[in-house]
Amino acid sequence: MADKKVNEFYTRPPVLTKWEGFKQFLWNPETKQFLGRTGASWGKILLFYLIFYAVLVGFFAALLAVFYQTLDTKKPKWELDNGLIGNNPGLGFRPMPPESNVESTLIWYKSSDKGNVHYWQEELRKFLRPYHKENNPHYNNVEQCSMFVSPTPGKVCDVKMTPQKWHPCLDEAGFGFEDEKGGPCIFLKLNKIYNWYPEYYNSTNLPDSSVMSEYLRKDILDAETRNEHQMVWVTCEGENPADKENIGPLRYIPQRGFSSQYFPFKNQDGYLSPLVAVHFETPKRGVLINIECKAWAKNIIHDRIDRRGSVHFELMID
Repeated sequence: MADKKVNEFYTRPPVLTKWEGFKQFLWNPETKQFLGRTGASWGKILLFYLIFYAVLVGFFAALLAVFYQTLDTKKPKWELDNGLIGNNPGLGFRPMPPESNVESTLIWYKSSDKGNVHYWQEELRKFLRPYHKENNPHYNNVEQCSMFVSPTPGKVCDVKMTPQKWHPCLDEAGFGFEDEKGGPCIFLKLNKIYNWYPEYYNSTNLPDSSVMSEYLRKDILDAETRNEHQMVWVTCEGENPADKENIGPLRYIPQRGFSSQYFPFKNQDGYLSPLVAVHFETPKRGVLINIECKAWAKNIIHDRIDRRGSVHFELMID
């Protein structure tokens, strides 16, 4: 028995090549191990991670479900002053310059060049597409409203672009871009703020002539006599004295502002932002014209630096 113990020696494992060692690591037939673990070991670790991730997913799903209970898909949690957007809407204009020059606000074209004006016309077609019945999936929620008359609760008012009121700011007329003597139509829209109500100007709250132009003051007073002053009014003018001379007469289509029947915006199905098209009738050609448009209501504050309540763009026609 003692002789047997004396004759027992440790046998040095065979020297394996890299390939043989890799194959043994993949599958060791002696120990029945795959990638260094037995089948039982692999089963235990897979079961652990299966339970771990199932619990993790369930915990996340429960938190997400609780979170969604606090949200309303139609209504923001924080409104007006409590929200990031605030309660002071700005203005937007269309058509916009190409995305390749995203910081530009210059509308520059040559009316006699069909290819040149095509881009601007196509941008307006894209912008106005939702205003056509066939492109609005919720058009059954849109109704024809009278001026200053709110729609049926839950419904929205149509923005109807009839030839009688909107010419020449229509696709058939090329939106004015092909007019060899006149100028284009630039569309303005008020940025949407949920549940925002305009405070309309009237004879008791008009700012003085140092803030508001006399011709707008007169228009508001005249509209009040007809009980048609419930509008967010719009003005456009040249920013500098030279721009004021070069801009020429303007025409606001279909009227000089956004009527009260479109407010407030409450994320209704099919809602259409009201539009005002500014037709530049005879702008001077070959010069750059800086233009500032403003929206006017008692609760709209104008800030040129932050562009609150206003929008700036340049127009140049060759």
